[in-house]
Amino acid sequence: MSDLQNFLDIATAAALAGGEILQSYLGKVENAIAQKDRPGDLVTIADKAAEAVILDHFQRHLPEHAILAEESGALGNQTSKYLWAIDPLDGTTNFAHQYPVFAVSIGLLIDGVPQVGVIYNPCQNELFQAATGLGAKRNQQSIQVSRTSQLDQSLLITGFAYDRRETTDNNYGEFCHLTHITQGVRRSGSAALDLAYVACGRIDGYWERGLSPWDMAAGIVIAREAGGRVTAYDGSDFQMTSGRILATNGYIHDSLSQELIKVTPLTVRINTGS
Repeated sequence: MSDLQNFLDIATAAALAGGEILQSYLGKVENAIAQKDRPGDLVTIADKAAEAVILDHFQRHLPEHAILAEESGALGNQTSKYLWAIDPLDGTTNFAHQYPVFAVSIGLLIDGVPQVGVIYNPCQNELFQAATGLGAKRNQQSIQVSRTSQLDQSLLITGFAYDRRETTDNNYGEFCHLTHITQGVRRSGSAALDLAYVACGRIDGYWERGLSPWDMAAGIVIAREAGGRVTAYDGSDFQMTSGRILATNGYIHDSLSQELIKVTPLTVRINTGS
């Protein structure tokens, strides 16, 4: 437990430092936005600057650990059982448009299992923290998932993958279906914050596909430590490499899972520009 607390403290300091960098760039990146390999997948100088500060922090404090960062990829000792999954700016599109829903996300996997998580939204000054066995907190106050027990009384959240324009494996059909049988489905644009919002009871359930470890690692710990349940869509054990996640307050988990797996995919016509 003492090691986990130490790791949590180090991750928290790194997230706060990264968030400060993001704030300093907010509204100043109009000419510094580039597109990655897929349409709509953006990167800004803020991503890279925040990541540099975070990486420097970990290299000084935990140089023996492995790192998987969104912009820099795999770094450090890749044989280590400790792997830090780092997203310096989760919600880059929001950030580029000055929409104040984005966050720094830092999670620690130990032997492949998420054990420490920190998510920081500098615009709202909200800091979410958790470590296995230590509980989950928002701004140093303990948090718990909601108690909504009926799917028709729930509020859900989801996201759409960057490759949604290129693949029929999307969640458009699920979005439409669940919008009709719940109190609503939201889309924030930040997977990390979606998981944090499940953890603190603002949202009752969340599902998404096309995610990377740095999108999910921190939020999984926070959601679970707040009493939530995290699995694959069908309720089986969650697999980080699948890119798919279902996270809920636990009470609506089985019902939401059943609805997800019975939805017929919505075919989307791909515009090739020809």
